[in-house]
Amino acid sequence: MSDIGCVHRSALSESHARALKAVLLITAVFMLAELVGGVLANSLALLADAGHMLTDVAAIGLSLFAARIARRPATPEKTYGYLRIEILAALINGTALFVIAGAIVVEAIRRMGQPPEVQPGIMLGVATAGLIANVVAMRLLHEGHNDSLNVRGAYLHIVSDLLGSIGAILAGVVIFLTGWNVVDAIISVIIALLILVSAWRLVRESVDVLLEGTPAHISLGEVRTQLAEIPGVQGVHDLHVWTVTSGVVAMSGHVVVEDSGLNQGILETAHGRLAALGIQHVTMQIEQQHTCEDPNRI
Repeated sequence: MSDIGCVHRSALSESHARALKAVLLITAVFMLAELVGGVLANSLALLADAGHMLTDVAAIGLSLFAARIARRPATPEKTYGYLRIEILAALINGTALFVIAGAIVVEAIRRMGQPPEVQPGIMLGVATAGLIANVVAMRLLHEGHNDSLNVRGAYLHIVSDLLGSIGAILAGVVIFLTGWNVVDAIISVIIALLILVSAWRLVRESVDVLLEGTPAHISLGEVRTQLAEIPGVQGVHDLHVWTVTSGVVAMSGHVVVEDSGLNQGILETAHGRLAALGIQHVTMQIEQQHTCEDPNRI
């Protein structure tokens, strides 16, 4: 078995960690503001957003904790270290979003039967301040949300909060102009549905990583082709590509060669071609005949 390169550890960058800390502070402050405002205005939309922000505080705190744990070095017992802690954190964040959305829907349905009177002035003021805070927080996390599932989990929480603030503003305007209080509950259900969409995406991506599925941006067929076209390679089998953690893609496979003297050159060429596809960690078994007779091999 020949192993090329080493795992590139993908702990959260310092800039992303600073952004998460700043977002944590912003979210905590405006969570309290929306909680007080929701009680004073008797607005479910504000209370729902405050409850969502509470989970955001926990989620971002979990993201920072996971990032810190992920920096721990590998051990003989945990050869990849704690890199997948961030994937677990993202899965927990996504699951929390499902729970929040469900709680909002249940309370909204209860209020639709007997909509309470809502104070639109307070609602509009608090929701507008929350919207500004969420825009700032979203901008802080925007750069890193494509680099890390952990950051993406926090980012999606903030996006859902921003949608909540927009919904609360719309509800406040309608109530102010028409006095139709039930719109508060209706907007809350719409917010919950939007939260569910974000939650599903995050959970799906997290589970896919944990199941070691082929990354969406990499074609297994292209990987096979790149290896098979290397001069001296007669066949490729038992090919696997998976994500260790955000930004760390690994591959293992068997390559059949006609001349063992070509091994080193084939390894180096394979490494270069696969790196161009976004695969950083390559482990290949080079053989002169198939060593695996499993008819179901990939």
